[in-house]
Amino acid sequence: MLKKLKFYAIGLVPGLLIVFFILNQKGTSCSYFPNDRVIAETLTKDFTYSPTFKTEMELNKISEQFLKDSIIAKGEIDFDRSKPQNETCPEYLLLYPKKNPKFEVNYSKCKEKAEFTSLKKLK
Repeated sequence: MLKKLKFYAIGLVPGLLIVFFILNQKGTSCSYFPNDRVIAETLTKDFTYSPTFKTEMELNKISEQFLKDSIIAKGEIDFDRSKPQNETCPEYLLLYPKKNPKFEVNYSKCKEKAEFTSLKKLK
């Protein structure tokens, strides 16, 4: 019995290490929470901005890089106020930061693009 456990451990440990390094290099994530899935999928789309959204970005001195790296990547989707069941382009409301939100972003996520429609500064 002890011999079987040794063989099991000898195969399991290197196997886990190999899988960990392969998945880590590809940049895959293992989070299956709805918030994380929506944000990860949004970041893969081409971004388009409405004229009012661009104006609000300029007024609040927000760059596209900051929008992607901080506001979207570290934000939280408010599913109660979003419309994720829309067939063609689900609409989402994103709050940033998660605690004590300062920005509210409305956008729709279509197959090819994410269209950002409004940006509001809170408080």
